[in-house]
Amino acid sequence: MALQYNLAKVYEISENDIEFALQIVTLFFEEVPAEIKAIKIAIEEKDFDKAYASCHKIKPTLDLLGMDLAYEENLQIITWAKAEGKRKEIKEVFKSLKDRVELAVKEIKKDFKL
Repeated sequence: MALQYNLAKVYEISENDIEFALQIVTLFFEEVPAEIKAIKIAIEEKDFDKAYASCHKIKPTLDLLGMDLAYEENLQIITWAKAEGKRKEIKEVFKSLKDRVELAVKEIKKDFKL
């Protein structure tokens, strides 16, 4: 049972198409962890444009997978990047986002036998 993600939106827009759901989780699995690494580097280097771009890229996927808390944390990083904000608190937000994505990846691997 998925705890870190929810496919309700995916099934709603696809009319319960299992193949479509598999494509979405595969997209998540292939792209989001790489973008998380890019966000980490961007935060460390105070590369606000790169942080914004990577967060913006994963935003629809987090929303589609019902990862509401990760989505909100991602928005906080976007806001931070736009404001070229302080680094200290954003590292905690990023760590939480990273942890949520890693847990979701583990669940997806298990649930979809990837």
